[in-house]
Amino acid sequence: MGMTMAEKILARHSGRERVEPGELIEAEVDLMMGNDITAPIAIKRLKALGMTRLPFPDKVFLVMSHYAPAKDIQSAEQIKISREFAREQALQHYYAEGSGIEHVILPEEGWVLPGDLVIGADSHSCTYGATNCFATGVGSTDLAAAMATGRLWFKVPETARYEFTGVRPSYITGKDLILHTIGQIGVDGSLYQVMEFAGDTLDSLPMDDRLTMANMAIEAGAKAGIFPCDAIAEEYVAGRARRPYTPTASDPDAQYARHYKWDVTAMEPLVALPWAPENIKTVGEIAGTAMDRVFIGSCTNARLSDLRVVAAIMRGNKVAVDTLVIPGSRQVYRDAMREGLLEIFMDAGATVSAPTCGACLGGFMGVLGPKEKCLSTTNRNFVGRMGHPTSESYLANPAVAAATAITGAITHPKDVAARELASV
Repeated sequence: MGMTMAEKILARHSGRERVEPGELIEAEVDLMMGNDITAPIAIKRLKALGMTRLPFPDKVFLVMSHYAPAKDIQSAEQIKISREFAREQALQHYYAEGSGIEHVILPEEGWVLPGDLVIGADSHSCTYGATNCFATGVGSTDLAAAMATGRLWFKVPETARYEFTGVRPSYITGKDLILHTIGQIGVDGSLYQVMEFAGDTLDSLPMDDRLTMANMAIEAGAKAGIFPCDAIAEEYVAGRARRPYTPTASDPDAQYARHYKWDVTAMEPLVALPWAPENIKTVGEIAGTAMDRVFIGSCTNARLSDLRVVAAIMRGNKVAVDTLVIPGSRQVYRDAMREGLLEIFMDAGATVSAPTCGACLGGFMGVLGPKEKCLSTTNRNFVGRMGHPTSESYLANPAVAAATAITGAITHPKDVAARELASV
């Protein structure tokens, strides 16, 4: 009996020929990440253990992303703890305030690669599975254990296969594919499983869309999301990989807990209504629903391709509601600036911020007030996620967000003329 790609990665990193779902294993970790919220807790655990020197500092990444630049004294203290630890340990991979979001930076810079085993003290660390690695979120104590030993225990998860067929219609993105999936199976539909994405639709699905889909695997309760290392993935990682990597494929006779298959040919842009990513409607069903704000950013949809889509719709138009655009990394910010995208956003009346998580987690930069409604490109719309507990967050792809910003109500992108960006 064969193995899935996730099982192969876990077997290889635990020094075994094969593993089975349900087994407990101890495996070597290739990369471990903490941010300004989670890293300080892990650092305190390490100091309580009396550890003065990390055995594998080159594997440790600290990214100041959630409340950075520091919004208050407490967040400044969190960043200070992380910064001082990075200096003490001479960490090569410390990303200071303004660098951006970890889940944008690490794939962008070629640190998370096919065949890797990656952990991050952030639930959306499953993002990296788009590059054909096994990546999962852990708690700060688990991060501390991995930092101290280079290893961590795992319960081998089952794998469910999600197959998409057909050609994507206009304005259908990876965000719509994953929202459709969560709408079909629910927020606990893949609980402690690996979501393995497959199908001929992937043959033309860009890496940025794959990163979005893997990012939201956690919203279906999954342990990880993973994509094959096909031609698109290989092209993406080959030009940026910082070290050797091992493309990993599932065996033809691999066993799956479930197998889903959907034809995307007639799919329409989707919106997740409050207060769960599974509460799905098509844009057409709720078109005209008034919004108070639009937020375009987060680790889900703040890459350059996302901003290009937004700029094509905003160019020559004016926003009708408060609109915040936050690039996902310093590189995205720089590229968007060079292409003139930031000027388009500002000319449209939107606010552009330095790279950060921002309003996504209701931390700062666009927090929602009482009963405010926001159309957002983020990944979660739980009660109080983006601010006041009576506020409402709606999730959609960047094109829908841009169209909604222009009209002030949920709008299909086809109803707002998009301008070519070739001359920008």
